[in-house]
Amino acid sequence: MTELILRLQQGETDTKVTVNQEQFTIGRLPECDLYLPFGGVSRKHALLRKKANGSWAIEDLGSKNGTQVNQSFVTTAKELQNGDIIWLGNVKLEVLLPISAMQLMSQQVSSEGAEQRTILRNVEQLQQQWIAADSRNNEIDNKDKSIARLKDLVDIAKNLCAAASIEEIFSQVQQVVFRYLDSIDRLALLIDVNGCNHLELVNAATRYASEQKYLAADGSWISRSICQKVFEEKVAIQTADTHKDERFAGEHSILVKGIRSAMAVPLWDETKVVGVLYADAHLSSYHWADDGEEELSFFSALANLVASSVQRWLLVEKLKTEEVIRHRLERYHSPAVVQQLISVGGLPDGRLPTTESEISILFADLVGFTALSERLTPTAIAQLLNNLFEEMLQEVFGYGGTLDKYIGDCIMAFFGAPEPLVDHAERATAAAKGMLTRLQQLNANGFWQEPLQLRIAINSGRAVVGDVGSSQRVDYTALGATINLAARMEAVCPPGECVISEATYQMLSQPLDFHEMGDYRFKGIDRLVKVYQTKMS
Repeated sequence: MTELILRLQQGETDTKVTVNQEQFTIGRLPECDLYLPFGGVSRKHALLRKKANGSWAIEDLGSKNGTQVNQSFVTTAKELQNGDIIWLGNVKLEVLLPISAMQLMSQQVSSEGAEQRTILRNVEQLQQQWIAADSRNNEIDNKDKSIARLKDLVDIAKNLCAAASIEEIFSQVQQVVFRYLDSIDRLALLIDVNGCNHLELVNAATRYASEQKYLAADGSWISRSICQKVFEEKVAIQTADTHKDERFAGEHSILVKGIRSAMAVPLWDETKVVGVLYADAHLSSYHWADDGEEELSFFSALANLVASSVQRWLLVEKLKTEEVIRHRLERYHSPAVVQQLISVGGLPDGRLPTTESEISILFADLVGFTALSERLTPTAIAQLLNNLFEEMLQEVFGYGGTLDKYIGDCIMAFFGAPEPLVDHAERATAAAKGMLTRLQQLNANGFWQEPLQLRIAINSGRAVVGDVGSSQRVDYTALGATINLAARMEAVCPPGECVISEATYQMLSQPLDFHEMGDYRFKGIDRLVKVYQTKMS
């Protein structure tokens, strides 16, 4: 007699019950063949009956809560397949059929069956195959199945188009997969989020909600080797029994993770693979010997629809990130530099990494600001600085400079970072001349109640440049001895002029615009520094 085994899972207890008689009752009464004294189970709940061909069927005996097989209520005798899940109230029973029984039911035996348990297909060949019904069915069944699938295809596409988040996209996929593919226990969506050929698990689910909490959030239960092959080679893989599949003989992790059958297809949006749709089960899916090609085709067609939605989601997320980065970078850089930084990418969390760069640093200070502050109200001071900084920043950005910060009435800017500039000294001095010339024109047009003057100092050399700060506040800034010297030099600059260090002077292609001012010793610097100046008129 062909035996049937039921695996009872109650809490952490896992018990196997052998059914070795042609009629087998299950219920809450002690006289039942399988005694289940649990909530939701009726006194005589269900009956297992062995059929003439050796297969098994289950019938509901008028139970209060009904009998379900794979979440579908049993109304008439339901034939059982290996891996089916029977629910009696809150009790879960898993159907385990020995190999001999599977051979009687499927007629797929020996090496021929083994060869058919693994399918590897180019996804282009599978895109439309699932719409056409299986040739083994009759013509009427084919027509009905095609109509049903086409309708579902339209509904799936509509729902995916309306999905605004990755959670909504996965929810749609989850519903469809668990409805059509009875043998699948777990489902995962992996996406190359950053476009660096690294798959990240973005969502996963189990068939039964009660088992969701046991699904590791880090994706350690997923066969990464299968997913990586699917992603890199743009192929669809289906294996009905990993233990007998020579392709996975060396994959010890697959055995450790308890993966017995698996299916994975690429999310292929036109010419680009954006991720992988993965599903697996703890039991062998022997029915794939007959239906594997069809189910893999369906899974692949679904993945094609999902790919477009995922690609749209990735684009939206990229635009959101770019907008955040853009708003932040526009505080420091000209629009042209901002666009270049965004197009290059590589800004982790919107942050610019610190690097050592060759730069020219510029300090521009408003002359007599302390005296002005004594005469003006705080509101008037703020208005003056806002208007002045707006004008001066045009010159900094015009020559590709970066705003470091405003220090009271002082502008600190540098040239040569984040994008390297060979002519950073030329740009810094040109920006200084432009600032002084612009201020002269503003004074002539009555920019303020009285003429204003700037002192500007420039130094060139190595500096550390990048985002510096805490998790709450980050500033893009330049640090080092080069910056300290430029700040000190500003004190010796005559009003309305610009002074530069010898290091800057040596880098200029036309240094004749500057003349030597003398050697100076500055606080904290243990050497004489030669300073050059130019008169702006």
